[in-house]
Amino acid sequence: MPPVVLMPQDVREAFAMLWDDIQKIRADAPVVHNITNYVVMNTTANALLALGASPVMAHAIEEMEEMVGIARALVLNIGTLSAPWVEAMVKAGRAAGKRGIPIVLDPVGAGATTYRTTTAKRLLAEVHPTIVRGNASEIRALVHAERGTKGVDSSHDTEEALDAARALSTEYRCVVSVSGATDIIVDAGRDAVARVRNGVPLMTRVTGLGCTASALTGAFAAVNPSAFHAAAHAMATLGMAGEMGAAQNAGPGTLQVRLLDALQVMGKGDVDHLVRMEGV
Repeated sequence: MPPVVLMPQDVREAFAMLWDDIQKIRADAPVVHNITNYVVMNTTANALLALGASPVMAHAIEEMEEMVGIARALVLNIGTLSAPWVEAMVKAGRAAGKRGIPIVLDPVGAGATTYRTTTAKRLLAEVHPTIVRGNASEIRALVHAERGTKGVDSSHDTEEALDAARALSTEYRCVVSVSGATDIIVDAGRDAVARVRNGVPLMTRVTGLGCTASALTGAFAAVNPSAFHAAAHAMATLGMAGEMGAAQNAGPGTLQVRLLDALQVMGKGDVDHLVRMEGV
């Protein structure tokens, strides 16, 4: 028989905390208010439902304060920008800040156009997000004013964005989650860096999975007061679901469906077997 490899105590505790968060989401069904883009509304709503959360997709500025009033997290995604939606994001963000609920900002395409970068920076300054989740090029663009994105795709590796993530986290006192082949989560206030190595390359061929990561981050932030751990747990859970969904030689179409199924059926055994997190 092969030798039994015992998991270090701190690793076991980290894995247990992730599983606890999944169970809390399923038990509490926290309302996650999303102001997000046309391309991903269906995908992100279904992912939140599959995980166990309760998604709301609401954009009208006239209902922002009331809608935030029933939410436990707010997700702002600038994928399909328009001036009215930006004002709704600002109003919702201010209301969320007053209520003390976590805010996740996804600066989709920052660095691709001046308008996107300026809007993302405005939201950083006026809304004070709890967590910023973007790809490496988007995070670098918010710090270095680079124009390095390919549409909404990254042209940088996550390690190339580590210093920018630290700078962004320091300046805006937020957690920064950088998604890529290896996800990096930074909390400069705690001098903490986590790395998540879950996921499969095919996930990059399914539109909206980056935005799904932000939506799931909102769900985890709704049940875990540590923004750092919530961000890491969201990235690990999405990556594990991707691995489970791709296990049967899926193409991008079937991967999307199987990933949703995996979020629904994921159990403690899956977490213990699949999760690859460091630094949490």
